[in-house]
Amino acid sequence: MSLPPLVEPAAELTVDEVRRYSRHLIIPDVGMAGQKRLKNAKVLCVGAGGLGSPALLYLAAAGVGTLGIVDFDVVDESNLQRQVIHGQSDVGRLKAESAAASVREINPLVNVIIHNVALTTDNVMDIFSGYDLIVDGTDNFATRYMVNDAAVLLGKPYVWGSIYRFDGQASVFWAEHGPCYRCLYPEPPPPGMVPSCAEGGVLGVLCASIGSVQVNEAIKVITGIGEPLVGRLMIYDALEMKYRDVKVRKDPECPLCGKNPSITELIDYEAFCGTLSDEAQQAAAGSTITAAELEAMRERGEDIMIIDVREPNEYEIVNIPGAVLIPKGEFLNGSALERLPQDKKIVLHCKSGARSAEVLAVLKNAGFSDAVHVGGGVLSWIKTVDPSLPTY
Repeated sequence: MSLPPLVEPAAELTVDEVRRYSRHLIIPDVGMAGQKRLKNAKVLCVGAGGLGSPALLYLAAAGVGTLGIVDFDVVDESNLQRQVIHGQSDVGRLKAESAAASVREINPLVNVIIHNVALTTDNVMDIFSGYDLIVDGTDNFATRYMVNDAAVLLGKPYVWGSIYRFDGQASVFWAEHGPCYRCLYPEPPPPGMVPSCAEGGVLGVLCASIGSVQVNEAIKVITGIGEPLVGRLMIYDALEMKYRDVKVRKDPECPLCGKNPSITELIDYEAFCGTLSDEAQQAAAGSTITAAELEAMRERGEDIMIIDVREPNEYEIVNIPGAVLIPKGEFLNGSALERLPQDKKIVLHCKSGARSAEVLAVLKNAGFSDAVHVGGGVLSWIKTVDPSLPTY
């Protein structure tokens, strides 16, 4: 459905702006009025990573007058495969500052506002209130629900995107005209059920595909042209090169945007989404060792079996010496249990400690009471034991 323009047009375009945006101005649907609306728009991009990179570059190139960037992370070399707003010389630099520099290089006419902070329930409402539209480039469920709830409570539209391996999704959530994210996903998935991009990987160019869709939708919402993805979920399969639409209806019983909302303020999103299941947290309590403690066990020659519960491709990138690869899925379906020795202490690890904690819960329930896992996983091993190993 077509919607009214989100913002009023700016008073005028300068000669330099007319020259820069001439290819927009000659499109009848955009024209002078549309470009003036873009100039007058204030757009906040949450995250300057995989989706935020192409989104920020094209929002700047399109002539959005004010661009806000929220990101507290620093550029890592593993980011460069997909986060094209950053370069080799930016490694170690704050992402928000690196992204802002690239935006200014693309379009010096854009006013860039840096929010070099983690988005939390304490600051999200204040930050969002200064913008007309939010572009969500986050990669975890807790922040996604917080972005959604803050946008709905403030009455602001936001453009959402999600990527994983070869698959992408995008939609526009605007409770005033359609559903919100909670109408599509009322509850987060169980902890550990959906791997993050850091765990499962993502095809770098997929970020450009979904990020550009997000910018396309942002331009449509700002200028009031076309039919935005309000009430529709776009699903993209990069391997099959297929796009499809799924209708998303507003849930009248939605606890946030429904007839009788029960959520009227921000909540504890970490608790709502659960970083770990209750069983995993209980299993890890008192059964978590550090990477340094594992190295000490190895040096003492203790009779242990180190098990890496990541995926084979992760194991190929980097592994702890002596670790045996048994992916998490084989523990969840029970096939790995018969392969475990009864006379050795089991030491589990993954990339950061989340997956190994979930597997630890399985082992504890199966009777391996002395099993432990490495807090911080292989990343902690690299940091504290062998910094020469590659990270990912």
